[in-house]
Amino acid sequence: MEKFSLLYPENKRPSYKTLCSEAYNDLSLDKILDYITENDAEKRILRDMMMKLENDPEVIRYRCDVFEDIFRFPVLREKLNDMLEQLEYLKTIGKSFKDDSVAPIWQLINRLKELETYADCITGIQQAFRKCSVRSAGLKKLEKYVSSVCESSGFEYLKSDIQDLLTETSRIQSITLGVNLDEMLCPVEVGILSINKDKFDHSGILDNFLGFCAKMGELINLNTGGMTKIHTVGSTADENPLMKNLSRTVADMLGSTVKHMKTKLARYVDISAYSLTAFIPELLFYIRWADFCERVAEAGLPMSRPEILSDNSGALYSEDIYDIKLAVQILGGKKIDIVTNDFEFTQQHGIYIMTGPNRGGKTTFTQAVGMIFLMAQHGIYVPAKRLALCPCDNIFTHFPADENKTVNLGRLGEESRRINRIFCDATDQSLLLFNEPLASTSFTEGLYIAKDVLQALRIMGARTIFNTHMHELAMNLDEINSSEGTLKAASLITGINGGQRNYKVYIAPPEGVSYARDIAEKYGVTLDQLKKTMNGSALQKMVS
Repeated sequence: MEKFSLLYPENKRPSYKTLCSEAYNDLSLDKILDYITENDAEKRILRDMMMKLENDPEVIRYRCDVFEDIFRFPVLREKLNDMLEQLEYLKTIGKSFKDDSVAPIWQLINRLKELETYADCITGIQQAFRKCSVRSAGLKKLEKYVSSVCESSGFEYLKSDIQDLLTETSRIQSITLGVNLDEMLCPVEVGILSINKDKFDHSGILDNFLGFCAKMGELINLNTGGMTKIHTVGSTADENPLMKNLSRTVADMLGSTVKHMKTKLARYVDISAYSLTAFIPELLFYIRWADFCERVAEAGLPMSRPEILSDNSGALYSEDIYDIKLAVQILGGKKIDIVTNDFEFTQQHGIYIMTGPNRGGKTTFTQAVGMIFLMAQHGIYVPAKRLALCPCDNIFTHFPADENKTVNLGRLGEESRRINRIFCDATDQSLLLFNEPLASTSFTEGLYIAKDVLQALRIMGARTIFNTHMHELAMNLDEINSSEGTLKAASLITGINGGQRNYKVYIAPPEGVSYARDIAEKYGVTLDQLKKTMNGSALQKMVS
C-alpha cells in the first residue's frame, strides 16, 4: 500500500514536541476526553496524539483541511466511523495467519477473513467518498488510493475468489468427533469421524451424555481443584495436544479444500490488509473531535477554523474565545452562562500580568488560552468566533502543585524548581501559563522573585500569561518594561461591574485595593461585617 498520512503532508516528517504531563493536567484535558469518548482505548489514543505538538504551519494547515472535510460531511464521518470497527478487526486478525503455532487450515481461514474485511473496507470507504466532495489533500489522497484499488482488475477477482471460497467453506456445517477418555472420563485423544453438510442436531441420548460429562467435570474439579479449559477453533497446538490432533485431522480430511484455498489465496500474497490499520488512530482522532465540535456548535457556542500565521511574530488575534471545558459542562446538562472575550498577543502585549478577584475567572481564562493553542495546532476547530495565531513550539504551565509533591522541597522549593525547569526547556516560540505562582511564600519574598521571573521572561521573549494575586507587579510595569528584553508586559484584569463578577477580561491597570475589599466582603471580614458579627456586649465594650 502506498504510504501516506492524514496528519502529515508528503514532504513532511514528524518534528513535534511532547507536552509535559503537568501541562496536560493543568489544562484539564482529561475532562474533555472523558466526554469525547467513554472507551478507554480510544482515550489513550487521543491523549497520545494531543500530547504531540507540531508547530510547522504547513503541517497544521494540512490537518485543518482534513478536519474541516470530516467536520463538514457528517455522512462521510459516519461511514468512516463504521469502518473503524472493521479496521480494528483487521488489526487483530492480520497477524494470526502468519503465526506458526496456528494450524495451517486456520491460518488460511484467517487469511480469507482478512481479505474479505479488506475488500469490505475498501468498498465502504469508496462509497463514503462518492457522497462527498472533499477538498483536503489528505482525504483526496485516501480517496485516490481507494479508487485505484477498486478500479483495478485484480480487485474484482479478489472479491469473486473470496465469495467462491466463502461459499465452499460454508458447505461444511458440522463435524462428528470421536473422543477417547481415560478412567476419569477426561478426554485424551480426539479424531474426526465425519464432515457434514448439515447442522448438528442434538439427540436426547447425546444431551444426557453431555450432561453426565458436565457433572463428572464438576466432580473432578471439586476433588482435584483443577480447571477444565474449553478451547475454541484457532487455539494453538502448544496450548492443547488435543487441538493439535484435531487440527491435523481436519487438514487431512479437508485436503482438497485446503489445497484450493492455498491456490486462490496465493494470488494475493502482496496484499497487506493490515497496512490499512495504520489509519485507525488518525481517523479516530478526527472523527471523535469532529463529533464533539459539532455538538458544541449545536449548543449555540462559536466554533471556528483557526487561521495559521507564518510570520514568526508570535501574534495571536481572537474574537469571542472561551474555555472549552465550560462547553463540556453545558453539554453535560449544567446550566451556566459562558462569557466570551477578545484577546491578542503582540509585541506590545506579549506578557500579561493578570490580576482579579478570587473566583473571578483568571484560571479559567488562562486554561482557555492554552487549549486554543493546543486545539488549533492539531487542526481542530477552536472555541472562538475568530482566531489567527502563530503556533507555539510547546506549552509550559505552572499551576499550584499537589501537596504530595512538595514534601521534600517544600512548596516554595517545588515552585522554584518548576520555574527553573520551564526556563531550561522553553524558547521564544513557547507559550507560558503561570497560575498564582509563588503564592506559597510571604508577599515580600514572592514579589521579589516574581519581578526577576518577569524580567527574565522579557529576555526570553515567550508569550506569557502571569496570573497572580500580587497586583503590585502590574502597577510597576514601567520598571519591568525598562529592563532588557523584547516583548512588552501589560496589565490584564478580570472585570467586576457593580460589585458583581462579569468574567470579562480587558487591558487596564490593576484595581488593587478594590479586589482586597471584594475578597473581604465575600468572607465577611470588612469592619461593618465584623461589627454585625460580634455579640452585643463585645460591641458595647468596644464603643465605650
